[in-house]
Amino acid sequence: MNIKKVTEAKKEYIDLLLLADEQENMVDKYLERGEMFILDDNGIKAECVITKEADGIYELKNIAVKPDCQRKGYGKGLIEFLFSYYTDCKAMLVGTGDSPSTLNFYQKCGFTESH
Repeated sequence: MNIKKVTEAKKEYIDLLLLADEQENMVDKYLERGEMFILDDNGIKAECVITKEADGIYELKNIAVKPDCQRKGYGKGLIEFLFSYYTDCKAMLVGTGDSPSTLNFYQKCGFTESH
């Protein structure tokens, strides 16, 4: 499993980005200012985009795992990577819907519900 930062041509991953955020115009709002990472395990399996909101405060704007690769630890691996990559991280925010599977995933990754 190899995770690397994408600095150019982020829109090449639009199909994967749209799995997590169905509105391309919303993706466009954070894609360029955010940092993108892809997870490669004999092919791209997952991606995420994170933005810095303030000193030590980050927001996970987008995380997606290809449907046939879900429940194999790729999403959790990306989140663990982010916490080790951003050593100054005091808080990582994530906006979710109220889907039980989504909430369960984030809780298993150590997130707590704030509001």
